[in-house]
Amino acid sequence: MTVKPPTDAGSETRADLAYQSLREAIGSGALRPGQKVTERGLAEQLEVSATPVREALRRLEQDGLIQRTGPRTVVVADIAERAIADLAEVEIGLRGLVARFAARHATADQLDTLDAILDATDDLLIVIVTRHRNGENVERQLIALLDHMQEFNETLNACAANPVLVRLLEQSQVFSKPERRARILEQIAVNDRFGLDRYSTHRALVRALREGDSVSAERLVIEDAQGSLTDLGAHTERRPR
Repeated sequence: MTVKPPTDAGSETRADLAYQSLREAIGSGALRPGQKVTERGLAEQLEVSATPVREALRRLEQDGLIQRTGPRTVVVADIAERAIADLAEVEIGLRGLVARFAARHATADQLDTLDAILDATDDLLIVIVTRHRNGENVERQLIALLDHMQEFNETLNACAANPVLVRLLEQSQVFSKPERRARILEQIAVNDRFGLDRYSTHRALVRALREGDSVSAERLVIEDAQGSLTDLGAHTERRPR
């Protein structure tokens, strides 16, 4: 078992980073279902004190990813496909709610920022297509494009003006940010058109936000999240609303 220590603190706390590292380790199989681990052992591997690990484990227990067997000992939960599908449904629903709130609360400056991000992404796509056609390496441009889309999502979350909702979304995501990025890059390596059909809906989303159309905004984001999670390998189900 190898759990990678967090490398970029940014604005996040040590507990946040420990949580993300452990979630990624569970998702990748570095921490296996049924495996027993201790706070002290995880703290040593993550190169942090026991306190942030204890907080991270508390959140993972709430997520259903671990089960506590003692005061300082836990077991990695055996997450069945059904549990992953349930978690995906929660993430999809919360993303839709974020869009609904964003349609009500987004400011003109925030909407302009969303359009500017998409303008920059469009320019990058042109460069990527051209370089790819010429047989040139596009890895740097792809990473920049993913950075732009992460910025778009973070700005959309800010538009919702609901920190509690955004926090719930962050806790319920099926894939951590690093894992999601790795899976996207793997898919693009196989299919250079991966995700482009859903990317085109981002403009429609911004238009819906400008019009204050919360129903359309929620629908667009739910459909995008549903397709994205399915393509990245998470079994999802669409249930009657």
